[in-house]
Amino acid sequence: MDSLNNLLEGFATALTPTHLALAALGVLLGTAIGVLPGIGPAMAVALLLPVTYGLEPTGAFIMFAGIYYGGMFGGSTTSILLNTPGESAAVVAAIDGNPMARKGRGSQALAAAAIGHFVGGVIGTVLLVLLAPTVAKFAVDIGAPDFFAIMVLAFIAVTSVLGASRVRGFASLLIGLTIGLVGLDEMTGQQRLTFGSLHLADGIDVVVVAVALFAVGESLWVAAHLRRKPASAIPVGRAFLGREDFRRSWKPWLRGPVIGFPFVAIPAGGAEIPTFLSYVTEKRLSKHRDEFGKGAIEGVAGPEATASASAAGTLVSMLTLGLPTTAVAAVMLAAFQQYGIQPGPLLFERESALVWGLIASLFIGLCLLLVLNLPLAPVWAKLLRIPRPYLYAGILFFASVGAYAVNADVFDLLVMFVIGVLGFVMRRYGLPVLPAIIGVILGPAAEQQMRRALQLSDGSLTGLVNTPFSLVVYGVVAVLLLWPLIRRLFPEPTPPTDASPEPERPKVDA
Repeated sequence: MDSLNNLLEGFATALTPTHLALAALGVLLGTAIGVLPGIGPAMAVALLLPVTYGLEPTGAFIMFAGIYYGGMFGGSTTSILLNTPGESAAVVAAIDGNPMARKGRGSQALAAAAIGHFVGGVIGTVLLVLLAPTVAKFAVDIGAPDFFAIMVLAFIAVTSVLGASRVRGFASLLIGLTIGLVGLDEMTGQQRLTFGSLHLADGIDVVVVAVALFAVGESLWVAAHLRRKPASAIPVGRAFLGREDFRRSWKPWLRGPVIGFPFVAIPAGGAEIPTFLSYVTEKRLSKHRDEFGKGAIEGVAGPEATASASAAGTLVSMLTLGLPTTAVAAVMLAAFQQYGIQPGPLLFERESALVWGLIASLFIGLCLLLVLNLPLAPVWAKLLRIPRPYLYAGILFFASVGAYAVNADVFDLLVMFVIGVLGFVMRRYGLPVLPAIIGVILGPAAEQQMRRALQLSDGSLTGLVNTPFSLVVYGVVAVLLLWPLIRRLFPEPTPPTDASPEPERPKVDA
C-alpha cells in the first residue's frame, strides 16, 4: 500500500499542467531526434541534457522520461523504415520490420512497435513500482564490500555479456576508468592525469564525456563514411493494425516484458540479449515461422515490448543501487549528479517526491507516446530525408552548446573534441562505447567503495570478500567470465538424423 500511496502522490506531482507540458515536449523532442539516422536514445538524451539545466529537478526528470521513451520509439522507426537501427536494442526490429515496410506494411509495423512500447513499458513500470522500494530497503544494509562487488558485476556485464569481443569490451572499460581517474584524489589530494592543468583538477564532467563519445564520435564516424546519396525512406500512411495483425500481436506484447524486465533489473546487461531472446521465442511459438525474416509482425511486436520493459527494468538498478547498465541510464545518472542527487538505497527516502514523480511520469510518457506518435508517424518518416551533412553539422553544434553549458568553460569544448576523436577511433577499431561511459561514471565510486572496504579490514584484501552477498556476486562474475569455456566443455548434443547417408555413386569413365 505504501508504494501505491507514493505512486498516487507522484501522479499528483506529474499531472500539473507544467509537468504535463514538459512530458509532452520530451516525447516530441525525443522522437524527433531519435528518429534521425544513427541517433539512438542515448545520444538523444545526451544532446537534450543541457535543455533541462534551467528546470527544477522534478520537471527535468519528467521531461527526461518523455525523451527516454520518445527516443526509443524513434530508434525503432529508423530501424523499420530505413533498416538503420539507432541503437543495438533496435536491431531486432529491423529483421521483420523493414521487410514489412518494403511490402507496403510500414504503418502496421510502426503501430505494432508503438503499441508494443506502450504495453511493455506499462507492465515494466508496474513491476518497477512493486520491486524498487523492496530493493532499496534491501540495499540499505549493503556495505562497502557488497557495493564494490556489485560494481564489478556491472563492469563485467556490460563488457563480457553485451559486446561481440570481450577484449574490446574490456579495452573500452579501461579507457573509461582512465578518464574517470582524471582530477584530484579525494583521499590524498594529489593530482592524477591532469598534466599540470588546473582545468582538469576537478576531473572531466560526465556530460562532456557522454556528448563527446556519442555525438561527436558518431558524427566524425558518419562523416568519414558519408555518401552523397540521400537516404531513401519508405513512405508510410497512418499507423494502424487490422484484426488479424492485432490477433497475432497481443500475445507477443504480453510475453515481451516477462523476458525483458528481469534480465535488466538484475542487473545483467542491456536490452540487446532480451530482444533477441524474445525474437527467438516468438519464432518458436508462432504458427507462421516461414514468415520470420520476411515480414512477420510477431517479430516486431515481441522485441519492441521487450525493449520497452527493459527500459523500465534498468531504472531498478539505477535508482536503487546507482548502477547504470545501459547507455541511456548512464546519461540519466549523470543528469542526477548534475543536480547533486546520488541515486542509491537512500534515494527513495531523501528524494521521495522526485522519484515517485519520475515513476508516475513514465506512465504519462507512455500514454503520450502512443497518442502522439501513431498519428505523427508520417511526419517522422519525412525527417529521415534530412541530408546527412546538415544533420550531423547540427548535431555537432548542439553537442558543443551542451558541453559549453556545463561549466561555461571553453576548455570543455577542447576536451569534448579530443574525447570525440577518441570515440571515432574506438568505432574504427570496433570498441563499444557503453563500457567506457560506465567506467567514467562508476569508476570513481568503485574506487571509493574499494578503499572504504580495505580501510575497514586494515588493508587486507579479504575485506573485499568477507560477506556472503559479495561472495555470491563474485560467483556470478566468475560464471560470466568462464561461460565461453563452460559452453566448450559441455557442447549441445546434436540431434540424431534418421536419414541414412547416401551411398557413393560409382565413377563412370567418359
